[in-house]
Amino acid sequence: MTKPDDATLRATLSPQAYAVTQACGTEPPFANAYWDNHAPGIYVDVVSGEPLFSSLDKFDSGTGWPSFTRPIEKASVVEKEDGSHGMTRTEVRSEKADSHLGHVFDDGPGPEALRYCINSAALRFVPVADMEREGYGAYLAPFVAAGLAQAASPAKTETAYLAGGCFWGMEEILRAIPGVLQTAVGYTGGRTANPTYAEVCTGKTGHAEAVEIVFDPAVLSYEKLLDYFFRMHDPTSLNRQHNDVGSQYRSAIFYTSEAQRLSAERVLARWDKSGKFPRRIVTEITKAGPFTSAEEYHQDYLKKHPDGYTCHYLRPE
Repeated sequence: MTKPDDATLRATLSPQAYAVTQACGTEPPFANAYWDNHAPGIYVDVVSGEPLFSSLDKFDSGTGWPSFTRPIEKASVVEKEDGSHGMTRTEVRSEKADSHLGHVFDDGPGPEALRYCINSAALRFVPVADMEREGYGAYLAPFVAAGLAQAASPAKTETAYLAGGCFWGMEEILRAIPGVLQTAVGYTGGRTANPTYAEVCTGKTGHAEAVEIVFDPAVLSYEKLLDYFFRMHDPTSLNRQHNDVGSQYRSAIFYTSEAQRLSAERVLARWDKSGKFPRRIVTEITKAGPFTSAEEYHQDYLKKHPDGYTCHYLRPE
């Protein structure tokens, strides 16, 4: 991260948080936010949001400040010698934002006998119930193991296979659609196994250039994805997209389930009646078969070659 400038820090931090993190201040004991907080969760840097400490390592030291036996990750804190106030102590600062956090002492209860004495004002507490939503899901496992949180359900995904001409241009549009998680270009709908690009180009294998799309149906429905599909190519030209001619450039929807088939038929019928095209739609709807990934140089082609060939663009809704 890039640490905010001083004016931004003054505007965004509370006066006490600024005094602690930027001027090495110390808040009063027993009169701060987290000294007696027993809720499960993690404590992050109030400046950067970097995860620093866990409630699983928090203990009551009797000092009136939040105390921990260790940081979540050793590398997230930096130790420096502090000779202020006529004594020698070990200061603790956050690694990314260089915030003053507090001090570490060798009188703790853990295996390493360390006590990280930290100012509440340098921290923001993220309850375990909010960790996934706030982007800290990677730190949930210890809480699940301790019986303090449920394991996150794996995100449900769905896969679609669409053909609409040269797969370079289609993939470039598809991968930018919100809800699309992954794309790959390849060949499907043909009669031979594991075809190569050269074989598909002959038109003798029956394959179409297609895109495999893995998407999150909670964000992007299959029918909405098909709306994008009909907007990005000409579904009325048989075995052709602009200058690309041949059955490998046909318009096709390869469904993977009965629900996808029904959705495809509904969406096609709606677009056919929309009046947006001068001719009838010739997109074929057929059951998905084996999909062979295309050669590596075809994958993300326009990302690698921004000025490369494409005949696709996204029409207005």
